[in-house]
Amino acid sequence: MKKKKVIAIVGGGAAGIMTALLLSESYEVLLFEKERTLGRKFLVAGKGGFNLTNNADQPALIEAYSPTGFLETALNEFNANDLRSLLERLGVATYVGSSNRVFPKQGIKPAEVLKVLVDALNAKGVSVFKQHKLLQIKDRELVFQFDQEKQKSIVFDYCVLALGGASWAKTGSDGLWSTMLKELGVVVSPFQASNCGVNVDWPESFLVHHEGKPLKNIEVKVAGMSKKGEALITSYGLEGNAIYPIVKQVRAVLNKGETPVLLLDLKPNNSEEELLDKVRFTNASNFAKKLKLGTMEKSLLKHYVSREAYFNHELFVKSLKALPIPVLSLRPIEEAISTVGGVAIESLNADYSLKVSSRVFTIGEMVDWDAPTGGFLLQGCFAMANAVATCCNNRYS
Repeated sequence: MKKKKVIAIVGGGAAGIMTALLLSESYEVLLFEKERTLGRKFLVAGKGGFNLTNNADQPALIEAYSPTGFLETALNEFNANDLRSLLERLGVATYVGSSNRVFPKQGIKPAEVLKVLVDALNAKGVSVFKQHKLLQIKDRELVFQFDQEKQKSIVFDYCVLALGGASWAKTGSDGLWSTMLKELGVVVSPFQASNCGVNVDWPESFLVHHEGKPLKNIEVKVAGMSKKGEALITSYGLEGNAIYPIVKQVRAVLNKGETPVLLLDLKPNNSEEELLDKVRFTNASNFAKKLKLGTMEKSLLKHYVSREAYFNHELFVKSLKALPIPVLSLRPIEEAISTVGGVAIESLNADYSLKVSSRVFTIGEMVDWDAPTGGFLLQGCFAMANAVATCCNNRYS
């Protein structure tokens, strides 16, 4: 009987686990993780609402990722329905919640989903090695440190690196692998925060009364993009589902050395004309009451709008529809849900293998792509895992 080829997978997060699972039928799979347990970031992400994927229609799903087209083939080959079907076969039922986000069936916790996946790895005969830190990548060999000072080498036929980005370092996703890949001649872009809050220089008098309060039902616009949702007023700025998706544009403006300005639409469901009709013959002191503004909205307008605009019905409405909030910076990487940067796309072949070594693939958040929250990040990792598994089966079986 012909001996199975050895595929070493380094990184026991979502992308690594899925790759190991999909390749386990045809190969001897060795999965290495530098932490004590698998899927640590997988579990932390689940604390804020465990979005496994997003049930958006296929064009909208593909459009959510940048750079444009990078993940299109992978997502077409393994979309949200494919993931849900796989999970269903493993015993994890899912349902579609708000905004097309897909969750495990109510009552199924993130730890239970992870256990199902790990049990599947064990059942498929995947060899899992924990507390193995990758030190070096050679042509056909990986060198690991384990048991504090001891080292060992693993000879592989093919290798899949799923080492994660640089957010939430406490889970092991610290991006320290970048030096190792640079030494191989791989281009690695600097990491930057994504899906994070923004820093705003709030007036102290505003924070005293409104820190910790949500701005509900708003629309945020910046650099040609807009997003409806909510934003939380924090001591340092703004967080929330109306902020995270537009961070890409904020970051682009900051990288030009310019100041991004968020335009808050506090009445996104009403046109400017409709609002004007309501206040056209109203005394200026009653504009806010007539338009049913809360104390926080009124306070924002008073702090960011001139006195002339506040008491002029046309200027008041224009400010209400596009209140300018300058952004100082993004929150630090340590607080970000995800990062951009990492292995540059120009260093990869179309199948995600390295141009400097086609036996080595890189997938997941260690590669320089971006997506919003809401299940898109995990779906991207799973789709890349499937693409590599398909490639291995087509090329090497």
